[in-house]
Amino acid sequence: MVVFSRGQGKISLIAKGIRQLKSKKRGSLEVFSHINFQATKTKSIDILTEVEIKNSFLSLRKDLKKVAMAYYFVEVIGRSLGENQKSEKVFDILLESFEELKVRETQLRDLKEKFIYRVLVALGFWPKGEKLENADLILEEVLERRVNSARVGKKLFS
Repeated sequence: MVVFSRGQGKISLIAKGIRQLKSKKRGSLEVFSHINFQATKTKSIDILTEVEIKNSFLSLRKDLKKVAMAYYFVEVIGRSLGENQKSEKVFDILLESFEELKVRETQLRDLKEKFIYRVLVALGFWPKGEKLENADLILEEVLERRVNSARVGKKLFS
């Protein structure tokens, strides 16, 4: 599994025993969840040992449009940052975007463009204060590939 943490960035972990019905970690490791966790260092991939939910963002998973947008956010972050490349600003942007997405019912396209702008500025790919005309195109140029979850979102938001 891949976790995006404030202190270490994007890291890969093994969650041993997670598929067992009696696993305490099972309910805590849901996509989009904000968690506190501990992991043990190994020679290869670290092992997740403890998990505590801070915010499950359960309401995001109840609305298909919000799920599509949340996956888009996560994919952009995943493609923008390399393994162990930390960015506290980007972590905060993702968390704030999830919070805003949780309460928003309309204008999701505006939230998406705001998210792209903030991430590009935080990573140094776009000057702060300059208007971003075609956010999707600029993002794809920076990432040097298409964002797959955007295709699903276009069908939902059109």
